[in-house]
Amino acid sequence: MSRKPELKGRPELRGRAARLARLLPTGRAQAARTPFVLLVVVLLGGGLIGLLVLNSALSEGAFQLDDLQRETKNLTDEEQALQRDIDAYAAPDALQRRARELGMVPGGDPAFLGPDGKVKGVPSPAAAVRAPLVLAPEALATATVPPPTTAPDPADAAPTPSSASTPGR
Repeated sequence: MSRKPELKGRPELRGRAARLARLLPTGRAQAARTPFVLLVVVLLGGGLIGLLVLNSALSEGAFQLDDLQRETKNLTDEEQALQRDIDAYAAPDALQRRARELGMVPGGDPAFLGPDGKVKGVPSPAAAVRAPLVLAPEALATATVPPPTTAPDPADAAPTPSSASTPGR
């Protein structure tokens, strides 16, 4: 009987299994594990460092986003406050009060020109209201007009000899 000796720890294989078994190395594989282990360690270390850098960049971006959102909120609040001021100055009663402070008076009845050039309506001048001129604070700062001088009041002046000589006239 010609029988191949059994390998230690392996049963004898026949047919297809024997052909496949010849493809496998019979001895212990002496593949170098050190380069493979180093490759895996380098890949894992590089991946961890990459994740750390990515996480730091995302955190920095989040801080910048927070600062920009805070600045946007502050600017929006300022814009709304300015819009409220504009609305308050544009109110009809505020415009009327401001116009009176500047010495303006309401206009009279207007007249209109037709397309043919004829005047329609009877224009009337604005009522002349003699109010003291009150300048806006901005105009006071730029005005170069000297302050008004007080003239002596004629009632306070001494009587002249011609007016004192004839009483009752």
